[in-house]
Parts: sequence; C-alpha cells; structure tokens
Amino acid sequence: MVGFPGKSWTWSRRSKVPLAEIPRFFGRRRGKRLRDAGQARVQSLLPDLTLRLPEAGEGLDPQRVFARPMRAIWLEVGFGGGEHLAWQASQHADIGMIGCEVFVNGIAALLGHIQKGALGNIRIFPEDARLLMPVLPDGCLDRVFVLFPDPWPKKRHAERRFIGGDNLDQLARLLRSGGELRIATDDPTYQRWARDQMTARQDFCLVSGDDPTVKTNDWPGTRYEAKARQAGRVSHFLRYLRV
Repeated sequence: MVGFPGKSWTWSRRSKVPLAEIPRFFGRRRGKRLRDAGQARVQSLLPDLTLRLPEAGEGLDPQRVFARPMRAIWLEVGFGGGEHLAWQASQHADIGMIGCEVFVNGIAALLGHIQKGALGNIRIFPEDARLLMPVLPDGCLDRVFVLFPDPWPKKRHAERRFIGGDNLDQLARLLRSGGELRIATDDPTYQRWARDQMTARQDFCLVSGDDPTVKTNDWPGTRYEAKARQAGRVSHFLRYLRV
C-alpha cells in the first residue's frame, strides 16, 4: 500500500503485501504539522517524483523511472530529512537516487532540497522499503544506505531492526557484485547487532577499517548525526562490499 498525496494521503491497492503481516521498522509517520510551504511542496512536487509499484506480479526497472539513462542506481532506506540523499544527488548527477521514507515531514524536507538544488536525479518511494525491494531486479543497485535507522533497543523488538534476515537477503540480491552497503548508527545495541548480523553472512565483507567512528569524505553529516554528537553518543559508520 503506497501513499500518494492529494488533498490528504490516500493509499494504492497495488501492493499485495499487507503491512500488518510484517513487523514495522519505523516509528511515527508524521511529526509537527507541515508548514504551508512544506504542504505546498508535497502537493506540487511529490506526484511527479513518486516511484510507484507495478501491478501485482510485475517487476520494476529502476532505470525507467528517470528521465534519462543513469550510470548507476543508489538506494537510501529511511532518508530522514533528506540532506544526505540530496548531497549525494548533487555530487553525482549521473546516478539515479531512490529514497524510501514513511515520515511525511522528512519527505517535505527532501522536496525542499530538491527544489533548491534543482535536482533531477531523485525519486521518492513514500512507504516501507520492504514493499519496493521485492519488485526490483537482481543486481540493479550499486550502493545502498541505511543511516541511523530506528534502533528498536528493546530485545523483544529485535525483529523490527532493518539490518538482518530477509532484508539483508534482499539487499544481497539487489546489490551487484562489488556494490556497497553503508550503515550508520549511534545506538550501541544496534552497532553490535549490525556487526553480528553482517559478520554472519558470506555475501558481504567489511571494508570500513578498524575505527568505525571514521567515515569517508563522501559521507556528509546529517541532523541525526549532529543530534547524537550533541547528546554525547558516538556514531559508527560501516561499509560492506557485496562479494
């Protein structure tokens, strides 16, 4: 069920995967009430940038959702306020960026970045990324970002953490050989969890070095990272290659 903006949020019946049957890995959908400018962006810009699911039983070629051929396709799962995705898009105009986010305020913020930077290489999936991944073809992605996901710190909520199980199986299928998965988190429990989940796999290898607090120059900061730093939490940045 994919949300599309009209006067209010409506829902497509194209998805045959009922969200009630899979544990969610995100929290709320809406925070503060959107300001008029944000609401206007959602109404005017989002319809043309929304990535829509195909009919049941059909696949989706991510190259075809862009106005021109792209050198590669990158995916960000849960883009938050969109500053990271917008920065990557501005630095790599020949790469198609797909961002998944259920948080309406974050979508409005990304639309602001797109409008300000005249970014034509971003498409938005305003729903649970797990509805999108199964319809994408094998090896279609060169890079995936999972940055500061909801940590679900309680043990009984561990199954809701995005890094693990079926989600990693899907990412392994979607990433080409040599493709990269980037993970960032400021939560100690999630840091251990992510490392354990990735270490247990044979299809990814860690390439981010011995110090997980160091990130590459092409990894810009986000407001979530800044909030963690202000609160005294140390962020870890992990890079894995698909083997």
